Amino acid sequence: MKPNLNNVSLKISAGIPKQFPADRLPQVAFSGRSNVGKSSLINSLLNRKSLARVSGEPGKTITVNFYDIDKKMYLVDLPGYGYAKRTKEDKIKWSNLTDGYFTNNKNIDSVKLICQLIDSRTGPTDDDYDMLYYLRETGMPHIIVATKTDKLNATEKAKFKEIIEGDELTADLPVIMCSAKSNLGRDDLWRQLYAYCKL
Repeated sequence: MKPNLNNVSLKISAGIPKQFPADRLPQVAFSGRSNVGKSSLINSLLNRKSLARVSGEPGKTITVNFYDIDKKMYLVDLPGYGYAKRTKEDKIKWSNLTDGYFTNNKNIDSVKLICQLIDSRTGPTDDDYDMLYYLRETGMPHIIVATKTDKLNATEKAKFKEIIEGDELTADLPVIMCSAKSNLGRDDLWRQLYAYCKL
């Protein structure tokens, strides 16, 4: 049965892996660089304005945020990467925490899908490719979610898809064009989430 999207809450903002939820609910994690729009997309998916905290300062949040969706699944907001002004100490903390989600997660088998967010205006960055390579090498199920597509015209959207389809790391991945502002792609993304979580 599909979740009731009116029954959602922030379960925990985890600063260390041992704070990750111990239950066995399916998890869908959102990965991407700082300011790619992860929190905004989660708010759009849940039809909320501010459940997921949108930071005005990129790279400020260094926690893994678990959103409980009707006791049936978690949407997991991973810390953003690639923010140049983050301190060395913060970069180490981010790296350890995000790495811990994949390597020190007691319920790693509950992670059903990684949504790799890419800013459609810039295309994949080197950091995005590093993450995509990691996901490919570890065999984690993942898809591409293009954000901020409301800012593109038809030619620019086609160019983005051409880049994704022309790269061996991404050519065979589903690509969903999304906009948190207009809710474009919202239903298509939910269909993917439900399918991977078998809901």
